[in-house]
This record gives sequence, structure tokens and C-alpha cells, in this order.
Amino acid sequence: MPRRKAGHAGVSRSVAVMTAFMMKTDQLTFEKAYENLRTVQPEAKMIEEFERQLKLYQAMGCEVDTSSAIYKQYRLQKVTEKYPELRSLPQELFAVDPTTGSQGLKDEVLYKCRKCRRSLFRSSSILDHSGGSGPVAFAHKRMSPSFTHVTGSQAQCTSYFIEPVQWMESALLGVMDGQLLCPKCSAKLGSFSWCGEQCSCGRWVTPALQIHKNRVDETKMLPGLGSQTRKT
Repeated sequence: MPRRKAGHAGVSRSVAVMTAFMMKTDQLTFEKAYENLRTVQPEAKMIEEFERQLKLYQAMGCEVDTSSAIYKQYRLQKVTEKYPELRSLPQELFAVDPTTGSQGLKDEVLYKCRKCRRSLFRSSSILDHSGGSGPVAFAHKRMSPSFTHVTGSQAQCTSYFIEPVQWMESALLGVMDGQLLCPKCSAKLGSFSWCGEQCSCGRWVTPALQIHKNRVDETKMLPGLGSQTRKT
């Protein structure tokens, strides 16, 4: 049985590689490339995880872009599956702490603790998500029959969902959820959950490391001056 399973895995991997090659060279979508391959080889099949990876590959323009927000989100989800007890996390999972002196891109926005002004993360660490269904997503939490939902309305996101940053490491290990505190003044910034949390817009994000927007300030470099300005 193990040998047979390994054989199927090998065939599935070969099919995935050929599909990726066709996507890249012929500029095809995953579905079209896979369909063309199965027209030639009807027995060609791949496991669901390879399909998921190829759809991610398509979303990144048939390039492996490790700086892409969707790639970072996928990597986080895989880590959650691989490290259920979260006693060890690969260091490459963490974005560099902006206080270490490493330079970011000139057009990047820097986010600082509103209370003590400690730099926390850069805009490149934000993992955007498509908006959810708004208030209707929280219908199960209604506390009053007077709650009404306006058709077509959409709640705004009140938090940033970001990738892990180096200063978070001690808080993230060994637990499934908890608070995210400023590493300098211990002000509450937000929360995290490896099982996921619901954004204020209604979208469920997994895993979720969220920083409340009203707990941080945005700063960015002024062109040609090298100084920073606060955005209100």
C-alpha cells in the first residue's frame, strides 16, 4: 500500500509540473491547461493541494512571488496545518522588525504604536482580503430585535490583518490565540488566532493577526526630505 500511494503521488506531481509549464509557456489559466493535458492524457490527475498551489501560481501571474500578500497568506495557512501545537515556527515566516534599522521601500507606509510611537510593521506586511457581506454576517450575534440591515451596505474594516513580525514571536508560540501588545509600552494593539477571526466587514480570515486601526498611526517618507509625516 505505501508503495502504491507514493506512485500516485509521483504521477500527481508530474501532472502538476506539466500543467504549470503549460500555464507559463502558453499563458493559459489553470483550468484550461489542466483540461488540455487531460485531453491528451485522460488518466492524468493531481491531488487537491496541487490544484490549490497552481491556482495560487495563476493568481501571482505564473511567477513565484514570495512578497505577494496572497503567497504570504497561503504560507501562513500551511504553517497552521503543519504546526498544530505551534511550538516551532520557521524564521522566514516573520517580517523584519522595522526597528532593526533595515530599510524598507521608499513608498512604504510605516505603522507605529499610537501611544508610544514604537514602529510596529510596514504596509508590505498587510494581508488584504476581499470585503465580507457586512452586518448580515453578524446576524447570529444580534442582541436586539431592533437590529436592521440596510441592503447593499458594507461595513468597513476596522483592523489591519498582517503577517507575523519578529517582535510577535514570543506571543505566538505555544498558544492558539491571544492578545497582541506593543513590545515597548504593552498597549493592546489587537489579537491573533491561528483558527481565524472575523473582520468587522464580515469576512472570516484564517489565520488572523489583526491590529486595530485606531491603535496605530501611519507615517511615510516625504519625497526628497527623508523625514516622516503623520497621517491623520
